Amino acid sequence: MCEAHESGNCTEHASSHGGEHLMGRRALLVTGAASALTLGGVTFASADERGPSDSGEETKVVRGTLPTGSPDFVYLPVEVPDGVREIHVAYTYEKLPVPAGTPGNALDIGIFDERGTDLGGKGFRGWSGGARTEFFLRSDDATPGYIPGRIRRGTWHIALGPYTVAPQGLPYEVTITLKYGEQAPAPKPTYPPERARGRGRAWYRGDCHIHSWYSDGKRTLAEIAAAARAAGLDFINSSEHNTHSAHAHWAPEAGDDLLILTGEEITTRNGHIVALGMDPGTFVDWRYRARDNRFGHYARQVRRAGGLVVPAHPHATCIGCNWKFGFGEADAVEVWNGPFTPDDEVSLQSWDNTLQVDPRNWTPAMGNSDAHSPADRIGTPQTVVLADDLTREAILAGIRAGRSYVAESKEVELSFSATGGRGRHAGIGERLDVDRDDEVTVRLEAKGAPGCTLRFVTDQGTLFTSATVPDSGTLTAEWRTTSSYASYVRAEVRRPAQVPPLPGPLAAFTNPIFLGR
Repeated sequence: MCEAHESGNCTEHASSHGGEHLMGRRALLVTGAASALTLGGVTFASADERGPSDSGEETKVVRGTLPTGSPDFVYLPVEVPDGVREIHVAYTYEKLPVPAGTPGNALDIGIFDERGTDLGGKGFRGWSGGARTEFFLRSDDATPGYIPGRIRRGTWHIALGPYTVAPQGLPYEVTITLKYGEQAPAPKPTYPPERARGRGRAWYRGDCHIHSWYSDGKRTLAEIAAAARAAGLDFINSSEHNTHSAHAHWAPEAGDDLLILTGEEITTRNGHIVALGMDPGTFVDWRYRARDNRFGHYARQVRRAGGLVVPAHPHATCIGCNWKFGFGEADAVEVWNGPFTPDDEVSLQSWDNTLQVDPRNWTPAMGNSDAHSPADRIGTPQTVVLADDLTREAILAGIRAGRSYVAESKEVELSFSATGGRGRHAGIGERLDVDRDDEVTVRLEAKGAPGCTLRFVTDQGTLFTSATVPDSGTLTAEWRTTSSYASYVRAEVRRPAQVPPLPGPLAAFTNPIFLGR
């Protein structure tokens, strides 16, 4: 990457109150990480240099062009002096015309404080990706996506993320304004409780992948909570892209009827991870690819914080969304993401193909809405979990054990079980302990699914399809098998086929019941 900059293909200018000069090209330094670059720094007047007649703020502008093939992250150092009460950053970049089929310019932004940009370090102070063109930080407040706190003296870094770069390069401009004065006291964060009023051991409905205005969503937290209650949900999970900034603002929206878990969508260039139900205030870094061999370390960080590692939309077609890390570190996988589409079908079949690889260490499936705007229905789909109570610990235990099914809405309700001789019984996510030739009865009752068909899927494929569910929406299906014929059985509720012979969209599906010893 550095050769392009040394040849002058990347330029950087800085100006202060109208003055402008060209920074030397050798001010561009490659950092220790192969996928990052550090630009020449920007300095501001120190407290001693600022006279009593100076205004209460100072602005500097940096301009440059990033070439095609730029590293994932470009850091702009900013020397912050004493006496700063607010940092304000704005940026623009040119969206140049590109040939058909070629990605155009897209530039993300965030910031790290004087503690540095080390991977997994403590310097992270916020990220808005491409959702905002400006942000501010103070001790008592910050733009959504950013973390309020003391503005301390030292070298801060504005982080630029050239997500895609046009063949002509990516011209950008960054405007940095420091506002001077006394800092207000920093508020102590409050977090949502880890328990809501449950129904004891019962089925609880949740949506664990939702975005608010604390990343690139369009809803407020209050609007999300209201939509979750309307969708019949018992729990949700905060999952903003690459920031935990929403955690400290969820408490007023929680209640006896809604458990709010705190997490993050870790958005790397090789796939996204829903970090589900972590300790409040936990931040997990995202600045690595599969080739860097760092994912296992951060997956373990999620689990140390009490959370689950859930690869999101593993076969999505957006740039950087397709899952490249393998599933060895996954606690569950998001098989169904938003309204059911062909990439969800691919995810479902790919997940099904893993169930026989190691039946003792299989990965449960779940579904979430990934809702961003008011047009996206929260709770479509939703994961329905059998848990001992409506608490963080119990919900995560149920998801981890696979005691769950996924439904398109609160109207769809499933009861799925397998029974064998001598009163043996198993439910979703469990194993029915029977001999190879013992007869097993598999039973599914579906409610709220008029016009659908019920299917039983095994390691051999679909071995049973019911008649169409009547207008009442309720149908019970039974099927008999043995563990020698089917090593596991899972249930699907499908809408009519749109492109036969391919199956129709899902209305619901379950995790498997394993058969045999």
